[in-house]
Amino acid sequence: MGTGQAPVGKLRVLQVILGVNETNSQYNEHCLPLMDVQDISICTFFEPQIEPPDAMTFFPGDGSLVGFFRAFRRALRSGPYDVIHVHAPQSAALVIAATVLWLQLGRLRKSMVYTVHDSWYDYSRRNQLLMVLALAVFKRAIFCSRAAYESMPGVCKWIVRGRWHVVQNAADIGRVDRVLESTEPVSEDGVFTVLWVGRLEPVKDTETLLEAFSAAKRPDMRLVIVGMGSLEEDVARRIESMGLSEQATMTGLIPRDAVFARFAGADLLVSTSHGEGLPVAIIEAMAARCPVVLSDIPPHRELVDGAGFIPIVAKRDVAGFAAAIERVYEMTHEERAELGERGRQHVLERFALPIMHSGTQAVYAGLPALAGKTFEGV
Repeated sequence: MGTGQAPVGKLRVLQVILGVNETNSQYNEHCLPLMDVQDISICTFFEPQIEPPDAMTFFPGDGSLVGFFRAFRRALRSGPYDVIHVHAPQSAALVIAATVLWLQLGRLRKSMVYTVHDSWYDYSRRNQLLMVLALAVFKRAIFCSRAAYESMPGVCKWIVRGRWHVVQNAADIGRVDRVLESTEPVSEDGVFTVLWVGRLEPVKDTETLLEAFSAAKRPDMRLVIVGMGSLEEDVARRIESMGLSEQATMTGLIPRDAVFARFAGADLLVSTSHGEGLPVAIIEAMAARCPVVLSDIPPHRELVDGAGFIPIVAKRDVAGFAAAIERVYEMTHEERAELGERGRQHVLERFALPIMHSGTQAVYAGLPALAGKTFEGV
């Protein structure tokens, strides 16, 4: 970013996110890796679940509207910022409301970027309406995948015309490697292990996962389900009713580094999801050399473009997923290792974090607020 002029210092970015926790991708991909090259401040709606490093300035909300407005006002008073980057339709609507109320929208809009982190059909009706507002108001819109943009209804594409960019999601592969260099892979006592990671919500289709695992009829296989959500109790009941209690384990939500160790120790990651933006967890699994089997949805197709060795199975196709699991089960250890290595090379070339950061910074560079400016480390 720049015009050949002398740098004016670090880029000052205010990241507005719902919360700071182990699994929040906005915090883990947009904040932590850049804290040494950008002057990053974070404003949240919810109270933090972890303590951010001192290198970032933190303005935490308390989970209430009043608490967020107080935090956001404190953040603005600590400005000015070169970029205000917002990552959820709810927080985007609150930012718009606050800046209108305080008569600041006209001044700040030239610095405002909104990222769409999921496909249209994955949002609730309320959040869809809030996102339409964000797309109309924010100066630039970033979509986390081409599939996420294409999922938008025509009216959204018309609203955001000329102001949208696709910057594909990516994973912090360096962090995955650092963790695995110092952490032993977590496996199920050397038994062939199928791993599933995600939110336990209907869109992720754990029903097909459990039925396919059961249909594979391999009593020496193990299934590990990592994550939490509204379907936790339902999934636990189904595991028991299907007679899988001896084979299937639910870990709940675990620290991100522990998930990496699970990736490294598993023989296969399966995603039966019906909707995604561009799934970071799958990229991280592939970076950890874990083979994957994915449902046939546009974001997964985009992720594996050019990697024909990755199985794609139709949504809800229990027999298809069971057959794919069995094929990997029947491979030798060396064959699975080769599959994992090919997957890692694919994400290194296409979905490493510096690629995403470069794309995001190019969007920043096009903001009217940054015209004619250049920054250190960018």
